[in-house]
Amino acid sequence: MSDLLKNIDARTKLAGTNKLEILLFTLGLDQRSGRRETFGINVFKVREVMRTPEITQAPDMPSSVEGMVSLRGVLVPVIDLAKYAGIATESKPEIMVVSEYNGHTQGFLVEAVDTILRLDWSVMRVPPDMLTMQMGGLVTAVTELESGKLVMMLDVEKVLAETTQKSNIIDTAAVICDSSISHKTVFFADDSLVARSQIEQTLDAMNVHHMHAINGKRAWEDLLKLAKSAEVQGKMVKDLLHLVLTDVEMPEMDGYMLTKQIKSDPRFAGIPVLMHSSLSGLSNQKLGQSVGVDGYVAKFEPHKLSESITNFLRRE
Repeated sequence: MSDLLKNIDARTKLAGTNKLEILLFTLGLDQRSGRRETFGINVFKVREVMRTPEITQAPDMPSSVEGMVSLRGVLVPVIDLAKYAGIATESKPEIMVVSEYNGHTQGFLVEAVDTILRLDWSVMRVPPDMLTMQMGGLVTAVTELESGKLVMMLDVEKVLAETTQKSNIIDTAAVICDSSISHKTVFFADDSLVARSQIEQTLDAMNVHHMHAINGKRAWEDLLKLAKSAEVQGKMVKDLLHLVLTDVEMPEMDGYMLTKQIKSDPRFAGIPVLMHSSLSGLSNQKLGQSVGVDGYVAKFEPHKLSESITNFLRRE
């Protein structure tokens, strides 16, 4: 089953092409709607796919966390995605997708995996408000395949933030605050509501001005408007903006393509781009470097994020 995940080397060439590969899976037939929805997860977040092993129950866990399994001597929490999404099914999930996220490993129980598709981020759309409300913010992007099948990308960050029972409120005491950079401005792009909230809290605690967009395409559009505004004022863009912080996975335009656009436009010369992602592997950092990223910081570590931002803004 894990043969699906071969040819990783070929996938590393996707950086800067605005393409991604997603693993498709289903959670079961929803008894209320009578539909079997198709979901997707970025292949770079998937370590392996396997039959569901024996799960050891753990006390005081959220209802969607089935327990723990031992994978090669490491205890891994197991989350039933159907329960988490509120999808009532009769079937018991038989497949576990083992995901690596920010250096942590967890298993997601699903009904079945289908295939891996290579898509362009431009066909991944921001979900409509109705779908966002219906799915409780679980979906960050949606696309329709040629067959007419609708595929929804999971907000893995939201799932893990809520099932690990960690507060979304950051510890401001862990944030570096330097008055010498308080007049600086940071622009950040991220499609996850959970991530945007934590970035905003971090920047607020740093007393740094900030603007944001919910994906790379909208970020690029906003940056172009900023460039025009700077031109009208007779200024350089770097007089108005001092750092761009970008996620990797975003609908319409990913962080690699956004970085490539910024680095190829001379108007943005001198503005560093810091990649902020849960894809924390060395290979993903090298992908960022290949499109000109100036630095890389893992998600949901406010101290490290504030430290990286401070270092760049001081240098600038």
